[in-house]
Amino acid sequence: MKLSNDNSFAERRKSAEKSKHELLAKFKSAPKPTDPEMQERLAARDAVASARTARRAERDASKAEESNRLLIEAEALAVAAEAQEKAEAEARQAEIDSRASRVVADEAARKAERDRRYAARKARRA
Repeated sequence: MKLSNDNSFAERRKSAEKSKHELLAKFKSAPKPTDPEMQERLAARDAVASARTARRAERDASKAEESNRLLIEAEALAVAAEAQEKAEAEARQAEIDSRASRVVADEAARKAERDRRYAARKARRA
């Protein structure tokens, strides 16, 4: 069964040619880059791009500033922790030295007491 609308080769070619002409006419009627309307569009596009670039630069600067601030805070915390550890180590060393001096003093006192008793015993015998 054939279609009643017989599409011959000539008709298809004519239709394709018509489509090409319509497409060409569409492109010919498009605004040129030198048209004021296109200039305005390009200027608006450039303004948006420059604003985007400025925002990106500002965001990067703020991120870098925040990073530097965090780095400085971390360094300060590290210095504080190191100072605290040093103070604790000095306190431990002072405690050890205090204990050692007390032990030495106690030993000296015991020796002095032992020597006194020995001298007293010798004095009683003599």
